[in-house]
Amino acid sequence: MSDNWLTSKDILERTGLSRATLNNYIARGFLPKPLVTRPEITGSGPRQIGHFPPDVLTRIEQIQEWKRGGISMEEIGLRLAASNANSANTPRESPTQSQPQSAPPGARGATPIGSRSVNLDSSNSLTLTIEHMPHMAYMVNYRFEVLWLNDMARDGIPGLRGSLPPNTDDRSIFKLLMDHTGEFSTNHTAMLRLNLALAKERMKLEGIVQPLRAMPTNRLQILEELYQEVAPARAGVVSEIPLRFTEANGEVKDYAAYATYFREGILIVVAQQDGNANELLKLLGRRDMVIRTLLSKRLPVLTDMAVLVADLQESVKICSELPPDEYFELVNKIWATAGDIFRKYYGTYGKHVGDGMVYYFFPQPDSNYVMNAVVCAQEIKSAMARLSKEWQLRKNWVNELYLNTGLNEGQEWLGTFQTATSVEFVVLGETINQTARLSEMARFGQVWATKNFMSKLPPEHRDRVDFGIERVGANGQRMLVQSSYSRVSNVVDVESGRYAKLQDIAGLAVTEIRNIKG
Repeated sequence: MSDNWLTSKDILERTGLSRATLNNYIARGFLPKPLVTRPEITGSGPRQIGHFPPDVLTRIEQIQEWKRGGISMEEIGLRLAASNANSANTPRESPTQSQPQSAPPGARGATPIGSRSVNLDSSNSLTLTIEHMPHMAYMVNYRFEVLWLNDMARDGIPGLRGSLPPNTDDRSIFKLLMDHTGEFSTNHTAMLRLNLALAKERMKLEGIVQPLRAMPTNRLQILEELYQEVAPARAGVVSEIPLRFTEANGEVKDYAAYATYFREGILIVVAQQDGNANELLKLLGRRDMVIRTLLSKRLPVLTDMAVLVADLQESVKICSELPPDEYFELVNKIWATAGDIFRKYYGTYGKHVGDGMVYYFFPQPDSNYVMNAVVCAQEIKSAMARLSKEWQLRKNWVNELYLNTGLNEGQEWLGTFQTATSVEFVVLGETINQTARLSEMARFGQVWATKNFMSKLPPEHRDRVDFGIERVGANGQRMLVQSSYSRVSNVVDVESGRYAKLQDIAGLAVTEIRNIKG
């Protein structure tokens, strides 16, 4: 091996990275997979050593600089991909071109390392797919409600047999595992331990137990004791957790659970621990393909949700005043600015026609989903005010940029529509329709919410929200009545003009959210 090549130890010492971060960069494709060789000196040292080309130091320095500047990991991936595409046309002697001359026989790609976090092979040559996976697999969200499972999981994991219930609370993996008659089998206990270890990093015991309140006390005590016993699984790109099952014939077999983390939830694959997980790891390395496939197969679910709909005010006028390239630059800037804020508060993008946006907020284990929508709307309002000033200075115009916003809450059916290039979340029901109407009623960046939405806020959160209705006093002066509501028909004239389309929500009780205290 050439002296210019670096071992992982060299990289960690020179850059200050942790080994977990280095593995994460490799799994994301930010860095090349190490070239693994056998050391020339044998003995008690490592059996294999991974080597990297010297230019990885420059790339790590660039990644760290972007991270310090607040660039997201997704954006970093896009920038590196663009950089690779640009450099592909520049003739040079790449590390891979010189590799055959310096690599000894037997060199190969990265192998899984550690007992908790493993490397992924993101190559395109796959023989294993989600649809034909010969292992038990299921996906949960971060409240550990089952979103999807395959037939092998339905047949092999106790508690998952049969159809999934329509309500999200009834899909709690812990409720499904515990809601049965008879004694707990060793397999039940093994699966409870596995999911508790994965949940413990983000969920408190109260959140796990909440859907199980109707269960006998002695059963809840079993769950509480297991929760105290298990150590939280170390989250990584993929976490590997050993577990042991007892087969129907009484034979005990060792398995490994591979937990892959996505923004939408955790995919858990349970496979026999036979030392041949390469194909599975190749599949899990294709994160974009895996999550698209899973979301397209996600079963419709009846769930509580908060909905935010926002539309750009006078978008037609702004479009007519700007050159096409500047208009698209502006709209993309609005989406990018708002997108970062939505992700911060666990917003999930939904399908919307036009240049507006729809996001859904679902119950979370560590925050209130309704309050997340409120704070998100206010942060977007502030961000739009800053963006408006930037464009006024740039264009020397008087236009103000406003996102007019509606907020609502309800229990609706959530499903997905799959196109050739994406998977989009879609909600059926009146909640989304009413929210869209509120965004049409709003003007100059107002945030309107239904009374039902506000009632779902816990008192301690509602006390922080500055909301109310402007009334006209006896002397004709407008005054704000704090913490009050009004019917839509008393706020705007639904019989004429641009508000005629609001007749279908004329009797809806609403309020304007103006600010957040503290």
